[in-house]
Amino acid sequence: MSPRRWTHRNHRAAIEDRQAALRALPQWRPEDDRVFDWSVDPEQLGTHLESLTAQMVLPVAVVGPATITYGQYHWHRGAFEEVRRQTESIFVPLAHTEGGLSVSMQRGFNILNEAGGVQTYVLNDMMTRDSAFVFYTAQEAYAFQQWILERREALRQWLNDPDLPEKKVPPGQKVAPVSRHAELLAIDTVLVGPVCHLLYRFYTHEACGPNMMTRNAYALNREIVRQTEPYGWKPLNIFLEANMGGDKKPSHEHYNGGHGKTVLATATLTHQQLKHFLNITVEDVRRLEWTGLHGSNASGMQSFAFTPASAVAAIFATTGQDLGMVGTSSMAHATIQEVPEGAAFSLQLGGVEVGTVGGGTTLPHAETFLRLMGCQGPGSAQKLAQIIAAAALALEISASASMASRGSENFFRAHLERGGHRSEKGQQPS
Repeated sequence: MSPRRWTHRNHRAAIEDRQAALRALPQWRPEDDRVFDWSVDPEQLGTHLESLTAQMVLPVAVVGPATITYGQYHWHRGAFEEVRRQTESIFVPLAHTEGGLSVSMQRGFNILNEAGGVQTYVLNDMMTRDSAFVFYTAQEAYAFQQWILERREALRQWLNDPDLPEKKVPPGQKVAPVSRHAELLAIDTVLVGPVCHLLYRFYTHEACGPNMMTRNAYALNREIVRQTEPYGWKPLNIFLEANMGGDKKPSHEHYNGGHGKTVLATATLTHQQLKHFLNITVEDVRRLEWTGLHGSNASGMQSFAFTPASAVAAIFATTGQDLGMVGTSSMAHATIQEVPEGAAFSLQLGGVEVGTVGGGTTLPHAETFLRLMGCQGPGSAQKLAQIIAAAALALEISASASMASRGSENFFRAHLERGGHRSEKGQQPS
């Protein structure tokens, strides 16, 4: 049976047509109908994507409890401030199919708990949209840049005005043209020849924020055009995003922060704990770090950490995050410093793009896992980012210790025992 018309819409007939098209493929088997067995009402799923046709099931491991001391923060008079700190014992859900990941992270949390847990901090929290105004000449772009620099505070106040008419929902629409929940913190500029990039930096509270940033940047661009008409500037193009914003794109510009939540996780392990739990010494790990840093540098690698993406992706999948943001959110820099009692470990994630409201976080399974971690309500997005950093540090310490063992034997054996998949006949592959 061929579909009447391939459409992106999610009404019942369209879904059934797409399913019929898959069933008609020569490689389809009767048991493949399992991908059409809905565990969540398709009407609810259909609000999150177009062309809904089937579902995918991922196994979820839970590791913990993890002792994490995290901070709560807010923006106050242009400064990012810590309000208080709190210690909790948290169970961390991981959706993945990577053999060895769960047990390695669990081992990391076990030793970190013995050391008093992980301390986490949010160093910055903002999301950036990069609008670009393209002119005929660099001279025009320069004049435009100077105009922006002189008036950026007035433009910020205009967009943040709670009584702005654009913040009212027009009749027949679901949302207002301008979001009340994306607060414009600053406007930075970068001049590249005839192009003036405007980096709009927003605070999006518990939302990840790309959609609300897009709406607000679009409105601000229109206002800038209106205000600059008397000057006779006629941009060749105005692009809403021009690749300097950092959204879904790992970059040196935002490696140390500026887009997403910049989060630090740190803990100190004693010589005895390293030897007893991980069977390594400080010198073992320092040799690995030295070698790995040179390898990273020689290969042009941007991040300096062992395997943070595994932790980030697994938690993203369980909590309904945008999976396209795993790359940016995995930009990491891990360090080890020898101290008299042992070793101080740290891992910094430059731009964790997460939210606890909107998007996939409203799906029932994601909602459950967020609630079990206490990631709902004010401050929950920052808490989630800190849990991710703590999980990445636990995995970093455990995996690095395995690699630092003699000949990396522990790392090899862990993957030999847990990384293999079974064939259709249930036999372990050779």
